[in-house]
Amino acid sequence: MGDVLAGNHAVWEFDSDSVLIRFARGIRTPRTPRLLHALGSRRIPLEAVSGVTVTAGRRDTVVLRAVPRPGADPLMEAAAGQLKEVCDPYRLVLPGDRAPHAAAFADALRSRLGADAAEPAPRFLVAAPQPPAQLKAYDARVVFDGSAVTFHWSRTGATGTKWKAGDQRYALSSLTGVEWSSPDGPGGHLRLLVRDTTADPRPDHDLAAAVFGVGYGAVHESLPFAASVLAALRGRTPVASVPRARSGDERLLHLNELHSAGLLTDAEYTALRDRCTARPL
Repeated sequence: MGDVLAGNHAVWEFDSDSVLIRFARGIRTPRTPRLLHALGSRRIPLEAVSGVTVTAGRRDTVVLRAVPRPGADPLMEAAAGQLKEVCDPYRLVLPGDRAPHAAAFADALRSRLGADAAEPAPRFLVAAPQPPAQLKAYDARVVFDGSAVTFHWSRTGATGTKWKAGDQRYALSSLTGVEWSSPDGPGGHLRLLVRDTTADPRPDHDLAAAVFGVGYGAVHESLPFAASVLAALRGRTPVASVPRARSGDERLLHLNELHSAGLLTDAEYTALRDRCTARPL
């Protein structure tokens, strides 16, 4: 489409197959929410959108909102409906006199949505935001290196349960999901869902969870972090789809790389290695 629509906190540029959203300081609202500022810009493929709405806003404004498909955006999946309205990256607030323009953009966008727009997305279609190098929670420093998440407990913030257990490292292959509870509400935390493990419901005692607090785990840091881990987890190479190499040596090398990257558990690696060496490929 090639059209541009500028709102209070963002500029939307519509293209033939996507919407580029650039988050920027607006004229009426000079202070951009920290989450939007941290996101910088995002390209949303039209196949990641399920619908578009135009509604009346507060103080003579109009609100244009793209509705993301369930399962299309790791950021929104991790947020699980906990974002405050002002931090919604799919929401564009415009002056009331721009209502006709907002309606025209919405109609143009709707006309380009696919027949399966209302269906859940088969995979993540929007790139995960760039996470901070590490997340500083109240009771831990949490690091994600692309293949594993490590909790380094704080001597002053961690409970005795965590401190005595020592730092914890979880490879992606051992996880089934990520749970983010907003620090803006009570009980804010980041929890990894570990396969075949019953978690302690208390985040301050769960060895796979970090607790937020005032000044710790802010939304603009912890949510992109959680979304990045979730995207990497969903993008793991399934064991069943490990490609067959032309020779046993090549396959062993490939299995070693997958195991080192945390994409295979020790048990999976051992089983596949033994199968590889036990018979010719």
